[in-house]
Amino acid sequence: MIFGLLPVNFRFRGKVGRLTDIYRCFLDHPGVGLHPTQIARHTGISFAEVNVRLQRTPELFVKLPKRADGITRYRLTSSTAAQSQDDVEAFLASAARKETLVLYSVGAMILCLLLIIVILIGPAV
Repeated sequence: MIFGLLPVNFRFRGKVGRLTDIYRCFLDHPGVGLHPTQIARHTGISFAEVNVRLQRTPELFVKLPKRADGITRYRLTSSTAAQSQDDVEAFLASAARKETLVLYSVGAMILCLLLIIVILIGPAV
């Protein structure tokens, strides 16, 4: 997502539902490495979106070494697998909230910068 001139890409904000669905898919298949195609079929999320979410959230998902057949699989990280479902959902909500605060902070800084410019230029006009 482009926010003005700054390239901003949020990993959790607006994606908590999809990440929760992927997490629950791993809970439905415990101890098994899953390919993004399998996860996409099970969750109903597009393959591209599943692949991006798996790659961009190493806090939750880990890429397993390729097997002889060359298929890339993912599984939950050890710390995520050890936590309860409520703890993981609380982590996702907290991470999304932090990203929202960052967005609001950047927006407030830009607004203040524009206000300062208006105050400096205003008397000259």
